[in-house]
Amino acid sequence: MADADITTFVAEAKKVIDFLHTEFSKLQTGRANASLIEHVEVEAYGTKQTLQTVAGISVQDARTIVVQPWDKSVIQAIEQALHKADLGTAPVNDGHVIRINLPPMTEERRAVLVKHVNTLAEEAKISLRHSRHEAVEKIRKETDEDVRETQLETLQKAVDKANADIEETAKKKSEEVMTV
Repeated sequence: MADADITTFVAEAKKVIDFLHTEFSKLQTGRANASLIEHVEVEAYGTKQTLQTVAGISVQDARTIVVQPWDKSVIQAIEQALHKADLGTAPVNDGHVIRINLPPMTEERRAVLVKHVNTLAEEAKISLRHSRHEAVEKIRKETDEDVRETQLETLQKAVDKANADIEETAKKKSEEVMTV
């Protein structure tokens, strides 16, 4: 039973770390990146859809993202959604494609993003703590004391590894954000 609890914790930790990576990919780092806008929701065809499902997104240069709708009839909806996304710049619609020219990152903006990176990392650690707590509660029900202690040690190693992964990921993202 306890092995299953550790396996469950490891799976939960992987989900937390994957979610953290996804959230980090949405942060602007100074270079244009399609992941900055692909999650933006667009009201098209009577439902909300992500931008990547209604348009092609490409990076033209270090500061320009180009959005080309699959269907020209949704270009206005895409433009409105990008305005609402508050990217710090206004999208430019030429009737065929929408260009987003990202402004250069200021030192102040970089500092704010680093704080956000640290906040996301801390939220991931909190989520891990909750998962760890649940696993510990299940392991403590084990009647064999030796097995219980071994399982708790194994769980702690998994927790330490997951926390180290979160720290490493946050450190790399902070460095990426601060690089001019």
